[in-house]
Amino acid sequence: MPNILQINNVTKRYSNHVALNNVSLNIPEKSVFGLLGPNGAGKTSLIRIINQITAPDKGEILFKGQKLNPSHVESIGYLPEERGLYKKMSVGEQVLYLARLKGLSKQEAKKRMAFWFEKLDMQSWQKKKIEELSKGMQQKVQFIVTVIHEPELLILDEPFSGFDPINAQLIRNEILELRKKGATVIFSTHNMGSVEELCDNIALINKSEKILDGAVKDIRKTYRSNTYKISFKGNVLGFTNNLWSGGEVLEKYTEDDIHYFTIKLQNGFTSNQLLQAALPTCEVLSFNELIPSMNDIFIMKVNEENNVVGTKSDYTE
Repeated sequence: MPNILQINNVTKRYSNHVALNNVSLNIPEKSVFGLLGPNGAGKTSLIRIINQITAPDKGEILFKGQKLNPSHVESIGYLPEERGLYKKMSVGEQVLYLARLKGLSKQEAKKRMAFWFEKLDMQSWQKKKIEELSKGMQQKVQFIVTVIHEPELLILDEPFSGFDPINAQLIRNEILELRKKGATVIFSTHNMGSVEELCDNIALINKSEKILDGAVKDIRKTYRSNTYKISFKGNVLGFTNNLWSGGEVLEKYTEDDIHYFTIKLQNGFTSNQLLQAALPTCEVLSFNELIPSMNDIFIMKVNEENNVVGTKSDYTE
């Protein structure tokens, strides 16, 4: 799949602080790309450069093969983490005003506003002032403003912040629908659950440098640790004797006569052999491989880069 955005060796400094250090990324068309990292890692600096709010000190960005230039602004929609709406304007005035700034005619802006108001159940909001709306309602307005000109590239910075679960799911569905229709989404978030649910690819930035990137499914497979969880009823001693040196028991407990073991295989022991160790003396109830989540991988990689051992990172959802 071709790339809509190529970020080549981008470096950005502010006085004595290096915000980005030789960062390169490829963002495929018609995908959801997760831009991840701890606070202060450099994500916002990169987003500002893509939006041409600032320029890189070194490197370049290509949009669909062309060097990024002011004409590309109309092809980009940006939802910042810090929302920016005019509090005294009515919702309808606000949406029409910002849609016109994006290059839409008045007639087309009204048509698209009506479409989105109906889609997100906002018809009764049109004459309300922004300051009269809750934070979640304001964010719905901001989302419409971001997508109303049908940009090829959407940059969403913590788009679910402040939403209740129902509206968060509504916006998730709209993001996936926009991708289905051909949009590319850069999705910056600290919520790793949303990353696994939405993102095709990710890049992890830490202390101004890219430390990990790739397809989410491939990254999770790469960090597999050959660890399994098995639950069974029956003879624990018989199971552990059959297991012998084939696995290290990381955790075990018993609840309601059901035994739960977490085992890291070793010495070439296979998952089939693990099951065979249980079957002669036990009734196996469940058996599954424990593949690390993106949350686990995020913490592990950031701690690894920061030379932190056995502690949590500063990352919180």
